[in-house]
Amino acid sequence: MTLTDTDRQVASIIMAAGRGSRMKGYEGNKTLLPLQPGSSIFKGRHPIIRHLMENLPAGATSLIVNHCKDEVMAATRDSGAVYCDQPVLNGTGGAILAAGDFVASQPARHVIITMGDVPFVKKKTYEKLVDGLDAHHLMILGFSPRDKKQYGVLEIEQGRVRKITEWKFWKDYPPHIQDRLTVCNSGIYAARQSALVDYLPVLASRPQVVQKEIDGKITDIEEFFFTDLIEYMVRDGKRVGFHVVEDASETMGVDDVAALEKAQALFAGPAATG
Repeated sequence: MTLTDTDRQVASIIMAAGRGSRMKGYEGNKTLLPLQPGSSIFKGRHPIIRHLMENLPAGATSLIVNHCKDEVMAATRDSGAVYCDQPVLNGTGGAILAAGDFVASQPARHVIITMGDVPFVKKKTYEKLVDGLDAHHLMILGFSPRDKKQYGVLEIEQGRVRKITEWKFWKDYPPHIQDRLTVCNSGIYAARQSALVDYLPVLASRPQVVQKEIDGKITDIEEFFFTDLIEYMVRDGKRVGFHVVEDASETMGVDDVAALEKAQALFAGPAATG
């Protein structure tokens, strides 16, 4: 059975709403940054978002938009994507909640969730994630970097993910526990459409209150995190699996100037094909 069979339809959600404050010197939406630089590293051809979309499984696609949304929509208008506005930048969970109607209306049984600044995930990698949904309600794309500091890690028991733990928490684990945590979270997922329909309302009912500096003042705001949804699923006995990429560059996010330069070099060479 292949991904083209009727019962293997795949919808995709791309999170492309954020500004990307770490991309110094650039005010636009970083998903529009070029993989082929021209007059500067910020101006050129082949936007990140277009390369990403080329590798997604065939099927309906939703783009979550906010920052510079008109430019994002103009760059992708001919793709047939559905645009879902995330009115407040309230976390990865908030982005998926913005696509709630899109998810609910899908005939596709499976949904890919990916970030708009991760251009090099291969078609076969997405397919392996979706294949994992035969036995799991949700799949996480993992990677194993040389240095896992700063990343969230998958806590795995008997081949299944029990939870995702962020760096600020696992850095205080005893060294022998840290050594066991070898798989990091890429922020890319595949889920059964029915599981998302069931658990998005649960996520929406449980915001996290976080403190952020806004206009020079520390303010309490509500945010939603997709990793919380995974925790709720595990608690209810749902099966969460994972697939680890062989080459960690597949999951590289383009979030600052150094990463952009690396991505442009990868795109220019044979490692970017596949």
